[in-house]
Amino acid sequence: MQAEGGLGDRVKVACAVVAILAGIVGFYLLAGKPTLTRVGVLVAGLVVGAVLAWFSASGREFIAFAKESYRETRKVVWPPRNDAIRLTGIVFGFVLMIAIFLWGTDKVLEFVLYNFILGWKK
Repeated sequence: MQAEGGLGDRVKVACAVVAILAGIVGFYLLAGKPTLTRVGVLVAGLVVGAVLAWFSASGREFIAFAKESYRETRKVVWPPRNDAIRLTGIVFGFVLMIAIFLWGTDKVLEFVLYNFILGWKK
């Protein structure tokens, strides 16, 4: 029996990555073929990669992590819709103010640099 994370496990993960990459590359190399064929190659590569990853220790650990993450997100208390919309508007407003400030600062520095320090006229 192999130790967790041994050579066999690394080979399985490497084969999974190669299968996924082969599916993606195949999708783009078959650009002239029907869409169903291209998507089939992509899905086949993803499925083969997922199956190979499933049989590795790190793949099983990832699945356990994903399940636990999903369980944790179910525990999150989400804000009511009105609060979320209001807070999103505040964030957008703040981002807009910062963007205008940075644009203005850039223009002032550009004017000072080109007109006074370097003596260039744009």
